[in-house]
This record gives sequence, C-alpha cells and structure tokens, in this order.
Amino acid sequence: MKKKIMIGILSFVILLTSGCGNSAYIKDKNNEKEFVKQESTGQLIRKDILCVPDDETELYNLYKEYGKELNNKFSDLPKCSEFKINSNESKGLWEFLFVKPLAYLILKLGKLVNNLGISLILIGLAIRLILLPFTIKSNNQTQNMKKAQPELAKIEKKYQNKTDNESLMAKSQETMLVYQKYKVNPMLGCLLAFLQLPLFFAFLQAIYRIPSIYEETLFGLNLGMSPSIGLSQGNYWYLLIIFLIGVSTYFSFKQTMTQTPGNEEAQKQMKIMVYVMLFVIVYASLSLPIALAFYWIITYAFIAIQNIIMNYINNRSFGLNNKNKKNKRTKISEKIAKKESMKYGKNN
Repeated sequence: MKKKIMIGILSFVILLTSGCGNSAYIKDKNNEKEFVKQESTGQLIRKDILCVPDDETELYNLYKEYGKELNNKFSDLPKCSEFKINSNESKGLWEFLFVKPLAYLILKLGKLVNNLGISLILIGLAIRLILLPFTIKSNNQTQNMKKAQPELAKIEKKYQNKTDNESLMAKSQETMLVYQKYKVNPMLGCLLAFLQLPLFFAFLQAIYRIPSIYEETLFGLNLGMSPSIGLSQGNYWYLLIIFLIGVSTYFSFKQTMTQTPGNEEAQKQMKIMVYVMLFVIVYASLSLPIALAFYWIITYAFIAIQNIIMNYINNRSFGLNNKNKKNKRTKISEKIAKKESMKYGKNN
C-alpha cells in the first residue's frame, strides 16, 4: 500500500512539473521525435496557447510558423495585452471556469505592476491566502488525529487478527466513537486537496499558455529560460534558483511531515518519500521556465513559513495545556495533603 501511495505521489509531481503531458507540445516538422523549442531559452512551443506575444519576436515567429498546429488559428488569437476571458471559444468548462480567468488576472495584474513575473508571485500568494482558512482547519484535524492515535492503535491491536463481519463492525463503531471524542472528521482531510488542486493545476496551465510571460525578465533573469540553458550560457545565478527550489520544497515537505500522525515506521517511510520527491522536483526544475521556478519558490516558502507558525502555535498550546494540567494536579494534591493534615490534627 505504501509503495502504491509513493508511486502515486511521484506520478503527480512528474505530471505537475511536465506541463501536463507531451501532447500539448508541437512536434518538429523535420523530426517527429523532437519537439519545437525556442533555442535561446529552451522553451517548448505549445499547441494550446491563449494569446500571442505583442511584438514580432523570435517566439512570435515560431508560433506563426507552426500556426496550423495550434488548437486555435494563429490569426484568431489575440495579443496577450488584449486578452479577455471570452477571447476565442473555450475548450470545455475547465478552461472557461479556471484557466482563462486566471490567465486574465495574470495579464491584467502584470500590466498594473509592469511585470508578469511579479504578477505570478502575487497571484500565487493570493491563492495560498484564500486557502489559508482551510489549511488551518486541516491542521486542527491533524492535531486532533495525533491525540486520537493512541486509542486508534489500541483498537487496531484489539482487532488485529479478527476478520469476521461482527468484529469488523465493532471495530468500525469503536473507531467512529474515538473520532467523535476527538472531533475528527476524516472527510475534512480531503477538503483542502479538493479545493487547492483545481486552482493549482489551472494556475500552472495559465502560466504555460501565456507566451508573453516568457519574454519578460525578473531580477535580471529571463522568465522563459530554463536553468539548464542559462547555466550553459555561463549565467550561474540559475544555480541559486535551483538551490532555492530545493530549500523551499524541503522545508515545506519537512514541516508537513512533522504535522502528520503515524508510528515510527510510517515516519521513516515518509522521510524517504520526501527525499525522493525532492530529487525529482529539483531535477525536473532544470528544464522548466524560470517563471514557474519563481512561482514554486514563493509558494513553497509561504507553505514552509505557514507550517512553522502553525507548529509553534500548536506546541505552545500543548505546553500550556500540560502546564495547566500539572497545576491542577498540584492543587488537588495540596488540598488532599491539607485535609489529611487537618484530620491528623483533630485526632491528636
């Protein structure tokens, strides 16, 4: 079961960092095994772009050359500066409800702050802030689950070798009673994933499908260039980007792991999983546009800081509860001792 979970998570990470499949990219006319890419940046040319660059640059000319391969006619696509939610016919509800509105926000905010890279960062942070109340609820559920874990472990041990229907029903009922006692709702654990995954994928799709993003710079780095191309051109600032991706991802995963209940063996498995996922993400980031790297760093740095704060609050709350319980026990002991003392005095 653990292996299946690990394979599932790795598949998700690979899908997330690969632009959601090779079918989205245009194949070279002269070599069907190769995808068309902008040589100066290493960016692959996509079929499903929502708009075209404003100026007749190298990227613009590439899309014009392969216009017949695009999902929409090249002549029908608006300039990115003129893109609207209703530009062109939407290819399904997903694109209409999620991808296009986010692309519109990225472009409009980019125009306002005069940089699409900053726009990506601000909208990425806004999404995390919108999800924050659900993250707090999910965190509270995790803490309650930790408190319930000893009793759940006893139930597991009690019914370890019992497979008859009567025992399974009794186990289920006792487990539900523990959940009720500690106010644990297993469904709430899925709520955050259910809410954030559509937004997450739609945001990434919007980034991939706005070509003008890859013609801008942020902190002197071309948003369309992949770190591998940047390093091959002698720009070693891209090493810093790779390092920041690794650090932000590691601390985000580590903090999440410390919040997740489980026995020593489960924690060991999770630790291995974190390192494997970290390697996959860092390796994949070598070929991703810097625009995605900035988004990834800021988002996961936010998650890491958010988890540190939540852990601090939870640990402090746990410490105060223990202190209050200790004080209460001390007061009770003092009362008993006082009564015993008074009783002893009367007897004398």
